Amino acid sequence: AFLGPPAVNISSCLNCINVTIKLPAYRFRENGKLLSLIDIYKELDYDITLKTLHGEHKRPRETTTEETFNTVIEELYPNRNYCVSVTLSASLNKHSIPSAWKCITADSVAQQDYHTVAVAGAVCCSLVLAGALKCMHAGGYILKIKSLPRTLV
Repeated sequence: AFLGPPAVNISSCLNCINVTIKLPAYRFRENGKLLSLIDIYKELDYDITLKTLHGEHKRPRETTTEETFNTVIEELYPNRNYCVSVTLSASLNKHSIPSAWKCITADSVAQQDYHTVAVAGAVCCSLVLAGALKCMHAGGYILKIKSLPRTLV
């Protein structure tokens, strides 16, 4: 029997990717009891392959004893696109189906700061524009409330 594919979700963090892996929902019956992959194999190995513009990089094999678990891939370049695929294996079963590729861009401090500066700049511009319009209205340049007396016309 083939193991996998696991369900994989990724999220971006500062110069890293947070990978959440959920084992496939295979259920086997033994004496009327449902057994998960962890019940059967006790522990599973998983390999994470990271794909970039420069090729694929297989990360060191790790082991899990949980149905759902997280791992963080660190020391990535900011603002670059990364794709992740996960493959499961067990000591007694090396046949596996890898997960579909999931892609994301790693965050950076500059990108987060840019959003803060953009919002602050928009608020400042709005306040300056509102003040200028108020002054023009008070000076009678826009939205005149009263027309000028005939003698001044």
